[in-house]
Amino acid sequence: MPNPQLSIMVVDDTKFSSAVIGHNLTRAGYADIRFANSAMDALALHEERPASVMVADWLMPEMDGLELTTCIRQADEQSGHYTYVVLLTAREGDNVLSQAFDRGVDDFISKSAMNEQLLPRIYAADRTSQLINRLLDENRLLADNNSQLEEHNLVDSLTSLGNRRYALQRLGDVLRNVDSRGGICCVLVLGVQNLEELGRKLGDAVQQELLRGIARRLQQLVRPTDVIARVGDNTFAIVTLADDPQDCKPNSFKRLHDGLNLKAFKTSEGYLSVRAGMALCAIDNKKPMPLAADLLDLVETQLGDAYATNLVTEVRWTAVEA
Repeated sequence: MPNPQLSIMVVDDTKFSSAVIGHNLTRAGYADIRFANSAMDALALHEERPASVMVADWLMPEMDGLELTTCIRQADEQSGHYTYVVLLTAREGDNVLSQAFDRGVDDFISKSAMNEQLLPRIYAADRTSQLINRLLDENRLLADNNSQLEEHNLVDSLTSLGNRRYALQRLGDVLRNVDSRGGICCVLVLGVQNLEELGRKLGDAVQQELLRGIARRLQQLVRPTDVIARVGDNTFAIVTLADDPQDCKPNSFKRLHDGLNLKAFKTSEGYLSVRAGMALCAIDNKKPMPLAADLLDLVETQLGDAYATNLVTEVRWTAVEA
C-alpha cells in the first residue's frame, strides 16, 4: 500500500506530462505531491522542504536531469537527508544509463511505458527512501551518542568521527591482526591543502562546515568496515584491512581522491571546492610490524608530495624505519 505522506516532487517543463503523472499518483493515494516547471524551481522547493522522491524529466532546458541530480545529492549531503531520484527518459542503452547511475540517479521510467512503470517504480522508491532515511536518522543518533564519548578522548567533537587517539588504537588493532593472521593493513592520510586559506577568507564557521561536509562525504565513499578519523586540524586518516595487494594501490583510492577534489561542498557561503592531497602506506606481515604512531607519522610526512603532484602518493615502510 502507498504511503500517503510520502513527499513526492515532479519536475517537468511540460505541463501535460506533469498533469498525467500527478493524476496517476493522486489516484494511487499519494497526497503530498509538489510540481516544479524547471530544475531551478525544484531546487528552491527542495531547499524549503526536502522531497523523499523526485521524478524529473532527463531533458530540460537550462539544467537537465543529471545536473539536477548532482545538485540534489549535494543538498542532501548537507542536510543529512536522502532523495530517491527517478528520471523520465526516452533514451536507451546501457552506456547512457550507466553514466546516469554514476551521477547518482536511482531509477528510470521509460516515457513510452510510463503508464505501466510509474506506480511500481514509485512503490519501490517509497520503500527504499524510507529505509535509507531511517538509517540516516539512526546514524545521527549514533553520532550524537558518540559525541558523548568525547570525555574519553576518542571522538572528534566537530565531525563525530574518531580522533587521533581512536585512529591509533584501531590502527594498532589492524596491525596486530595482520601480524597474526595475514592480510594487508592500508593507512591513507588525506589533507585539505586550502582549508586554512578558506578559513582566513570566510571564517571559522565556514571552515567547520567544510570539515563536517568532508567527514560526511568520506563516510559515503569508503567501505562500512573502514576506520575513519580526524587526526589533525586539516587531516583525516582511513585504515582498512585488505586481502588483495591491489586494493591498497593508489588507483584503488582514485574514486576517493576525485570525490573530494571534483565535487564542491555546499556551505552557507555557497559551493566551495577543496584541494585534497592523499598519501598511503600498505603493510603486510613479511616484515616486522611498525608501531601505529610511527606508521601514521610516516604517511603524514608524505602529504607535501601529494599536494605538489595532485596524485595519491605511495610510501613504503622498511625494517630500517622500524
